[in-house]
Amino acid sequence: AGFIKSPLSQKRLTQDSVELYCEAIGNPIPEIQWWFEGNEPNETCAQLWDGARQDRVKINATYNLHSTSTIYITNLTSDDSGMYECRASNDPDRNHLSKSPKVKWIRSQANVFVIERPDIKAQVDRDSGKLILTCNVTAPYPPIEGHEWMHGEKLLHTDGESSAFTKYVIEGKMEEHSGIYECVYKTSPEIKGQVNISVPPQVTAYKKSEHGNEGDTGVLTCKNPSFPPVSSWVWHKSGQEVSPIVNGSGRYIIKSTGNKTELRILKLSIEEDAGDYHCNASNSQGFGGATVNLRVRSRLAALWPFLGIVAEVLVLVTIIFIYEKRRKPDEVLDGKRCLGKSNATNHKDKNVRQRNAN
Repeated sequence: AGFIKSPLSQKRLTQDSVELYCEAIGNPIPEIQWWFEGNEPNETCAQLWDGARQDRVKINATYNLHSTSTIYITNLTSDDSGMYECRASNDPDRNHLSKSPKVKWIRSQANVFVIERPDIKAQVDRDSGKLILTCNVTAPYPPIEGHEWMHGEKLLHTDGESSAFTKYVIEGKMEEHSGIYECVYKTSPEIKGQVNISVPPQVTAYKKSEHGNEGDTGVLTCKNPSFPPVSSWVWHKSGQEVSPIVNGSGRYIIKSTGNKTELRILKLSIEEDAGDYHCNASNSQGFGGATVNLRVRSRLAALWPFLGIVAEVLVLVTIIFIYEKRRKPDEVLDGKRCLGKSNATNHKDKNVRQRNAN
């Protein structure tokens, strides 16, 4: 048995891609082939192979317990419209040039319709502190059942209007909302336009001030959250602008990607490495940069809190000792005074008892 799991009829736009999946079960495990027949009246059925149509056709097949095969066609053109057929057979003579196979090929078909992509005019305008994103699709185009505005995976707006024109308004500065925005027309198949808000790099330091111990590795990081990504990162130390830091030179290691750069300084030195470091970025829209201050502490710096605690304890003990030394003479005098008072009281009581006896 053989069958195509993908939809039996698919609509695609030119420049899109399409994928069909076929599965066959049998013993022994059957072979799967892909064939194509165009919509032209005189066009015949022809076998497809991996790398056909100027390497736009990719075929992947696996033969484990049963057969599976996927055909993937990229950058579709109108000539790709037609019927795609998955054939499966496990007859030993299935590919013989002169013998006819005893068991016929099992076939499953799917139709692909490639529609000319409509042209979409997209632009960004500024108006009184607002950004106005607009898309306008030109005829001919399929019936429109609504629109969506997307920023990455986030849905910003949706409606059910059938107009060829759609817009989305953003409050704020362009530098705060850069990126790739999509206007999606709810048609069959979907039509998408792209609106880019491009700005110079808006570079920020991960931390404006970094601390490191002498002899350790210092790490300074800058990032750029804006669009388009940075094409070039450059580091230099304050006062040495004419000689940028080169990756791998001395104790410096620089690791940069599109929107992030990292400077590592090995075996930090108080005399040589402390100071301000500048990370500068450039893209197609201009330049931007940020500053990171690096402070290098002595290895003995960790002992200072402990020594401070010891000093506080010594001062406290000394104060208590002096206080106790000054209190002791007063306590002795008070004792004597209390003792004399007690004797006087006793003498008085003794006289009272003598008078009572008399």
